[in-house]
Amino acid sequence: MPNAQKRWLLATPVPPDHLARYRGMSPILAQVLYNRGLEEPTAALRFLIGETDLHNPFTLKGMNEAVSRIRRAIKMQERIVVYGDFDADGVTATALLIQALRSLGAVVKPYIPHRIDEGYGLNTEALLNLRHNQGVQLVITVDCGIRSVEEVEQGKRAGLDIIVTDHHSVGAIIPRADAVINPKQVDCKYPEKMLAGVGIAYKLADALFRSAKSMKDKRQPDIPLEHLLDLVAIGTIADLAPMDKLENRILVKRGLDVINNGSRPGVRALVDVAGVKDGVIDSERIGFALGPRINAAGRLGSAMTAYELLMAANPLDAGKLASELHDLNRQRQELTRQAQDVVRLRMVERGETDPYLIFEMDESFQEGIVGLVAGRLTEEFYRPAVVLHHGEQESRASCRSIPQFDITRALDECADLLVRHGGHAQAAGLTVMNSNIDRLRAELTRIAEAQLAGAELSPMLDIDAELPFDMLDLPLAEELRALQPTGYHNPPPVFMTRGLEVIEARPVGKDEGHLKLRLARPGRTTVDGIGFGLGGLARELRGRVDVAYELTINEWNGKRTAQLTVQDVRASEV
Repeated sequence: MPNAQKRWLLATPVPPDHLARYRGMSPILAQVLYNRGLEEPTAALRFLIGETDLHNPFTLKGMNEAVSRIRRAIKMQERIVVYGDFDADGVTATALLIQALRSLGAVVKPYIPHRIDEGYGLNTEALLNLRHNQGVQLVITVDCGIRSVEEVEQGKRAGLDIIVTDHHSVGAIIPRADAVINPKQVDCKYPEKMLAGVGIAYKLADALFRSAKSMKDKRQPDIPLEHLLDLVAIGTIADLAPMDKLENRILVKRGLDVINNGSRPGVRALVDVAGVKDGVIDSERIGFALGPRINAAGRLGSAMTAYELLMAANPLDAGKLASELHDLNRQRQELTRQAQDVVRLRMVERGETDPYLIFEMDESFQEGIVGLVAGRLTEEFYRPAVVLHHGEQESRASCRSIPQFDITRALDECADLLVRHGGHAQAAGLTVMNSNIDRLRAELTRIAEAQLAGAELSPMLDIDAELPFDMLDLPLAEELRALQPTGYHNPPPVFMTRGLEVIEARPVGKDEGHLKLRLARPGRTTVDGIGFGLGGLARELRGRVDVAYELTINEWNGKRTAQLTVQDVRASEV
């Protein structure tokens, strides 16, 4: 059942007596804020404006110890390695901390593991090599390490000092590092628990810069701390850090200002190859254009390519690296599409048009894209999906799921069949011996059928408010921009309007995958709409339709107009 029909869920209107308290804003913006749980006008205003000050980095548990050890390493000119992760959060965090440390005179270089050869997190072999063959004395992790208990032990035994900075959930045992900075530690008093890995790296840089100033060091940072915020914005958005958290919003807002000023050659080059317009880069453009290109390096090649782009000092080098990432991203898109097509064809051939769980594997499914393929299948069929890269003796898989099915809990029930596994309710990973794959498929299918049989399995689309046609204008679209930066836990608002007449509906874009619409009410002016990924509906739309959409701004040839970014469309109930 591809392209599962969405159920539209219209939010409850703000009570009239409550609405009057949202002074200085339109009823529509007030409704959206109310829907986000900001029922107190003062909290809503604080959310829109943001706080002026960030929290003191020294309130993070482990910060004092980390700064003290790093300052000693800089003074003694010890060799330092920043050990990152291969996704956009890890790459931006690595680049940020390297740049900050070098500005303080540190002898430092990066290490980002290879996704396929080394896997996620600290790698004992890599740590031993850094210590014994390269003379490294201090390793600082970014965006990883909080679960690497044994690896930290091995590194310490080899003579390394290790500082762990991470934002992932802590395990039962905290690594025995020289310092551990993670606001999710139970005894950490830092107010914001949901920073991205690059956000934690920024707090460490902030503490180091403050310390250099307070101690009146001879060597002061040669860059303003604020210049690093472009990296914070990219990593925070790409890692889906919650955008309803005030500190994330402040960091991203300020970072977007840095990006739109175009000061970093690598980011500017990436903006150019992505075809994003200068000066209007927002969280959505980072999420859909910049983040995936940075992630493509770690998925299909080496994440060091993305790191080198972010650290590039001149536009020529940056342009070459950005083109390389652009090509990798196109390759990633094509491989994902091909794998999705393979799975869809197999399901049709087997007559599985409405399975409880999708479970597929193939040697051609590259390990770096199986998570993307699983996500696409879950989105298309609204079913949990497990997609494996088939290895010689063991296979690795990524899993994506729906709210009605906790995939990690299901994997827990199959733990005796797995080498390792872990994740969250709707996203997980696993490693399985090939001899256990058939049993794993059967067991997961059984669990899914037991939990999902009889359930109404169709995606829901949350609608913030129903708008009359006359309100679909530029002033409202501009007012709604106050909600930026949008993202995870603060999505762009979705509205609906009923009974619109279809003046034009045609497929556009590569492979005619998108939908271009022109809509109207009788006797009124028209409004344009674009529906990404909805091109297949173009020939079905006639007469009157109900439309669910984001109200956005289209800029073309210096003219700004309101536009509907269509999320769903159906035959009108009016």
